[in-house]
Amino acid sequence: MSKIRYLDDEEKELMRALEKGEWVSDFNRSIKKEYQKYAKHSLSKQKRINIRMAERDLKKIQVKALQEGLPYQSLISMLIHKFNEGEVSFAKKKHV
Repeated sequence: MSKIRYLDDEEKELMRALEKGEWVSDFNRSIKKEYQKYAKHSLSKQKRINIRMAERDLKKIQVKALQEGLPYQSLISMLIHKFNEGEVSFAKKKHV
C-alpha cells in the first residue's frame, strides 16, 4: 500500500481493499463508457471567461443555483455545456 499520511484509518482500509482487488465494479460496459465521458469532460482544461449580463439575470441564476445546491458559476457552465451539446436550444417564438 502506498504511504499517504492524510488518510484516516477507514480510508486506509478502503485503499488496502482496493489494492488487493476486493472490490469489483458492477457497472456494465455502457455505464462505464458514460462515466468515462463525464470524467473526460470534467478533467478537461478549464478556461476563465468574463461576461457582462444584466444584474437581474445574474440574481435569478444565483437563486436557481442556490435551490439546486451548487455554485452559480457551475450552473452557468453547465448551461453553456448543455447548449453546446444540443441539449438546450433557443425557444422559437411564433409571430402572430
